[in-house]
Amino acid sequence: MIERNLTITNKLGLHARAAAKVVSVSCRYSCTIQVLHGERQIDAKSIMGLLMLGAAKGTTLTVRVDGEDEVPAMDELADLFERKFDEGE
Repeated sequence: MIERNLTITNKLGLHARAAAKVVSVSCRYSCTIQVLHGERQIDAKSIMGLLMLGAAKGTTLTVRVDGEDEVPAMDELADLFERKFDEGE
């Protein structure tokens, strides 16, 4: 299992388009991917769950990845967060 804190740095936070990109990346992998924020633990393959986090710019989320392809999954998710979900800000 890999666990990493990722901070949302794009202007609009984890809104619908950004959440859809997280789901898209997560669904390419067979491992379990959980996003934790406070007491909430959300499946990263669930767009509704991600949207319900209400994560704004500056929010730090803990991403927990567990399974056979956990390393490439975490690398791709971390890269997506670092690229500000490709929103060109």
